[in-house]
Amino acid sequence: MRRPYIVQILMTPAIVLHGITKTYGALTAVDDFSLEVERGAIFALLGPNGAGKTTLIRVLTTLLRPTAGDAMVEGRSVLTEGREVRRLIGVVPQENNLDRYLTARENLVLHARMHGMRPAEYNRVIDELLELTGLGGRQHDFPDTYSGGMQRRLVVARALVHHPRVLFLDEPTTGLDPQSRRAVWDYIQTLRARMTIFLTTHYMDEADTLCDRIVIMDHGRPLVDGSAAQLKEALAHSHLYEVEVRRDADRYETVLRGLPFVESAERSGNLFRLALTGEEALKPLMDAIGSADIRKICLREPSLEDVFIELTGKKVRE
Repeated sequence: MRRPYIVQILMTPAIVLHGITKTYGALTAVDDFSLEVERGAIFALLGPNGAGKTTLIRVLTTLLRPTAGDAMVEGRSVLTEGREVRRLIGVVPQENNLDRYLTARENLVLHARMHGMRPAEYNRVIDELLELTGLGGRQHDFPDTYSGGMQRRLVVARALVHHPRVLFLDEPTTGLDPQSRRAVWDYIQTLRARMTIFLTTHYMDEADTLCDRIVIMDHGRPLVDGSAAQLKEALAHSHLYEVEVRRDADRYETVLRGLPFVESAERSGNLFRLALTGEEALKPLMDAIGSADIRKICLREPSLEDVFIELTGKKVRE
């Protein structure tokens, strides 16, 4: 008799947002935002600074009350069941907000006790997390003696002590060197079978490689939604090309920017990255440059960064 009920629960999304709006006076940070995230997914929310990403995470983690709308995390409302939501989630904020006056292990013990865990349970879990994150040998040291990468791994471990069902990661690898970034993400990938992961990041390669689904947002609203492959395929019809000339790159830059069928041109030395109006523009492009001066010309597969820039613009945001 219970089987249909169990199937229904398993199919319920881990995160549901219904028309979330957040305003600060005349500023609308999030504008009627709706979204569902499947259980067990690694989901990325991308956008430029000021797009509304952190505001949404703060709403979902009960740190901020929306002006309008509601959100459900594992079936619990962030408006009326905040305590239950906090019990079910782990949060890795942008900053390393570890207690500098406690050792690494003491940071984890404090978090476990705040969630009502007993020593017999949390000591075993902490031992496992310290081993998995490679911090076992430094567990009695203070966080200030750690490298940035080690601190981030400790923050992630702290968020996992109480067995959360949803893990929120707000730019978890910002400021880390490539080795530390890889170590953090190698560990996070081991968690995907146990929980839903919701992250924001400015590293397009992370989202491209690791995430099942991506939403790019700007000005408080979603722009596109899909896998990295789907988003890149949608941009593939923009006819992106790379052209490398043998000499006189300054002169050719002027020529290329003046051609009506060249929608955009970016230069790096003698190499130009061009967006053309269509395939039919390729021949007049070669005629304008002259085949003798072309070292190579090739179709360029779009990257996730290309998609991001195309949707949100090239202007730097504060």
